[in-house]
Amino acid sequence: MPKHADISRDLRREIASGKYAASGRLPSEAQIVERFGVSRPTAAQALRTLQHEGLIERRPGSGTYLSHANGLHAAATLRRLGMIVPGLGQIEIFDIICGELASLARVHDFGMHWGGTPQAGSTTIGPGEAEELCDRYIEADIRGVFFAPFEFTPDNEAANRRITERLSKAGIQVVLLDRDTCAFPQRSRFDLVGIDNFAGGYLAARHLIKLGARRLNFVSRPFSATTVDARRAGAATALRDARLEVPGDFVQQGDFSDNSFVRHLTAARRLDAVICANDLTAAQLLQTLPRVKLSCPRDLRIVGFDDLRFATLLSVPLTTIHQPCREIALTAFNAMRERLADPTLPPRSILLPPRLVVRESCGAYK
Repeated sequence: MPKHADISRDLRREIASGKYAASGRLPSEAQIVERFGVSRPTAAQALRTLQHEGLIERRPGSGTYLSHANGLHAAATLRRLGMIVPGLGQIEIFDIICGELASLARVHDFGMHWGGTPQAGSTTIGPGEAEELCDRYIEADIRGVFFAPFEFTPDNEAANRRITERLSKAGIQVVLLDRDTCAFPQRSRFDLVGIDNFAGGYLAARHLIKLGARRLNFVSRPFSATTVDARRAGAATALRDARLEVPGDFVQQGDFSDNSFVRHLTAARRLDAVICANDLTAAQLLQTLPRVKLSCPRDLRIVGFDDLRFATLLSVPLTTIHQPCREIALTAFNAMRERLADPTLPPRSILLPPRLVVRESCGAYK
């Protein structure tokens, strides 16, 4: 980053903090030269950048002052937030959460940057694009970033760590959406806002057990997010609390649109029910069952997770755990405001309670 951009960024932060509010006067070019150890043209360029942004006025023979139009509202004007959300435009819950965050930002006079554009042939940004986006956010003096960590890639944890470290080293506050950057049950040092996934897995399994299911599996795709581990742990705990065995093959990973995989899953295990890591996995399984001569819920009860819009439109409407997306967005936005006001707060996990939505796929309306 050019030196004049570093200086402009530092001065913006000082304006936002109210440092110059009393007198309205900023350091002179000579003072900037001395403070930052730069040339006079570099100092002048830094001030011109702020002038073009409408934040300051340069008065010949007098000095540099906060803009009359913006001085009183500089802190609000400079409250810039960003998002790094892989799957945005592809994953329904993130579309809702991010839309709500953008609305809240407008209401509270924050600027919101939505992030990068996927590479050609892709529907979502990858870790490399996210790291480039970090650099743009740093240059634009973004103050806080909402980040939904990556999943479904072998290097999830390393990529998430690189992104959060790059942001935090630049003084940008991070609030995680839905999931953590490290494996369950570990916790990172960043605020996390989402649903209580352990409780959700417990609810799903307990409901199936009450309906008479005794042989359960938890199914997911490989390299899923840390939330899936929490859901699996909750389901296993519900089995133990009901004095039922948690089999060694309780967790099954694979492609649930593949006939041979689903045939193998159901043939040897004499399953009563499966808990799916999310609604998409459940939908794939529901579509595959008729092709292997099975039906839901007669042969296999199914519960999903997320309560996406299509859950009611499947061939068998899906029992699932509801994601309170709007409440997650509001809670995350408030967490970000608190974090910006006091960066010394300890890391917080703010987990909203899950809600079971019962439909036909579990075999009962209870």
